[in-house]
Amino acid sequence: MASPHPAAPSSPVQRLQQVLFGPPRDPLSPETRQHITLAAFFAWVGLGADGLSSSAYGPEEAFKALGTHVHLSLYLALATAFTVFLISLAYNQVIELFPSGGGGYRVATALLGPHAGLVSGAALIVDYVLTIAISVASGVDAVFSSAPASWQGAKLVTELVMTAMLVVLNLRGMKESIKVLTPIFLGFVFTHVLIIVYGVGTRVGDVDVMVKDTLHETSSLAGEMGWVFVASLFLRAYSLGGGTYTGIEAVSNNINALAEPRVRTGKWTMFYMALSLAFTAAGIILLYLLWHAVPSKTGETLNAVVFRSVLDSLHLPAGVSQITLTVVLILEGALLYVAANTGLLGGPAVLANMAADKWVPNQFGLLSNRLVTKHGIVLMGFTAICILLWSHGNVDLLAVLYSINVFLTFTMSLLGLCIYWWRHRGEHGTRWWSRLGLSLLGFVVTGSILVVTLVEKFYEGGWVTVLITSSVVGLCLLIRQHYRTTSLQMKQIDEMLAGTPAEAVQDPPPLDPDAPTAVFLISRSRGAGMHTILWVQRLFPNHFRNFLFLSVGAVDTHSYGGETTLEELRHEVSDACSYYVNFCHRHGIAAKALEAYGIDRVAELNKLALQARDEFPNCIFFASKLIFVNDNWMTRILHNQTALAMQRLLHLQGMFMVILPMKVD
Repeated sequence: MASPHPAAPSSPVQRLQQVLFGPPRDPLSPETRQHITLAAFFAWVGLGADGLSSSAYGPEEAFKALGTHVHLSLYLALATAFTVFLISLAYNQVIELFPSGGGGYRVATALLGPHAGLVSGAALIVDYVLTIAISVASGVDAVFSSAPASWQGAKLVTELVMTAMLVVLNLRGMKESIKVLTPIFLGFVFTHVLIIVYGVGTRVGDVDVMVKDTLHETSSLAGEMGWVFVASLFLRAYSLGGGTYTGIEAVSNNINALAEPRVRTGKWTMFYMALSLAFTAAGIILLYLLWHAVPSKTGETLNAVVFRSVLDSLHLPAGVSQITLTVVLILEGALLYVAANTGLLGGPAVLANMAADKWVPNQFGLLSNRLVTKHGIVLMGFTAICILLWSHGNVDLLAVLYSINVFLTFTMSLLGLCIYWWRHRGEHGTRWWSRLGLSLLGFVVTGSILVVTLVEKFYEGGWVTVLITSSVVGLCLLIRQHYRTTSLQMKQIDEMLAGTPAEAVQDPPPLDPDAPTAVFLISRSRGAGMHTILWVQRLFPNHFRNFLFLSVGAVDTHSYGGETTLEELRHEVSDACSYYVNFCHRHGIAAKALEAYGIDRVAELNKLALQARDEFPNCIFFASKLIFVNDNWMTRILHNQTALAMQRLLHLQGMFMVILPMKVD
């Protein structure tokens, strides 16, 4: 079992890793899980920042889409607040039905089928990559909007450096990254609430006139152009501001990272997120209307324009207003940076769920010694950097790419909920019809936004999203097919070589520590283990007097969902070890098994190997390795190289290891 107190780093590289990422954590300690789970407040900060930060660009996109008909923005503010709460309430159902996490991917998989789940998962992966890219790009835009024109050339480099910094920060741990970014989040909330309250409050006397003017101008526009034109214009602006609702799904994707009771914590997090986003997004749209905001020709964001007007009305001393505006914009940009962190929290979680279903390589389900999915974090960060380089940080283009996949996931999840409540309408009393109605309304709203956004922006960059998402789906299908084919062959081998139960023997042969000993590195496949045993007996007949089995239960995202799954992992490893030992005893061979559990399978196997050498000095190690007839880069990525890594490690320590090939066609 892994030591609760990890040894001090022994090399300069290990010491540098601890400085950058922190000391390793023990996954088997209950205190560790209690330490890394998120309470509702920190979950709101870490997972809600994406939604709240969208107020920096979503309302502006919607307002600008109205053109000269800005009076419609009053309806837009009300519709925005309503939609935020509608989607949030619908996703509360996802939290209830899928408390182990997975969000839109798990909903679509369970309720619409595995291939629908694949589409939803692929959309979420692309969505989270774009979350990182657009949040960093928008944040830099917000900060640079009040900077000298000569600084604009440094924007892209700044975006790339900040993305890389986020990757390093998240490799330290989820909670650590959130704690570092919490002051930024709170600073944004405090300053924006003050500006919105003051800006709307000082013009509250104009609200009656504004409402009357809005109704009059709407009626006049309908008389001139028709109600179809008015509805179309509003729906277009409403849909193009769909980026405002992004991030709402993040809580349901990461529910397994929340403190117990998870469902209650998740619902409180959703409430905080919905309230803060509805207030901020709708409030900013009202500021645009009440303060007659006009897009700047100098490149300033519309938020910067209206915030400047509000601050100037305070008649602050010379320079103070500009400094205050700069601080507000820096906090707005910094919050977008916090929002980018959501992509590095949610994206790896989706990849881990898809890895459990064999849509993506198994490595994405592995944990680092800091208990984070490092492969997912690195992939999301690297891909976001590539997107930024390709788009040159163009927020308008990224927003189009972003919103399509967001609403694809929303729509599929809400459709799944509609099907669920209809199928189970007799099991929930009279509650089912209200929940079905909520899910159906959400499906209609999000589906409409998806269709309008896709049609409106398809030739402006939307086709790129469709192409990227389709490519991800195609790649996942190839990966799943490979794993399925390999799994079927391994199942046949298991049935052929390990199909007979091995019962315990009352008087097993005694171990002889001084006799030749064969040490086997075994995995979950009993057929692979039996293949190795039979080859050793064939190659070295009657030579080895002891058979020793080393097995490590790798703690990954699937087994780290709670104490029950860890117990299942222990039971699985223990059963496999007992099977091999009993098999040897029944054939008159002295045998023993050693077990360990941890994040790094190679490191734990090495510890067991040292223990085996100390107890049985005259030992040789054996392991099997899958050899594919059509070997290529894909097969090498999709399967771990534990046998090769252990052979090199043991050889460096003066121990001998033989790898026995196991051909797979």
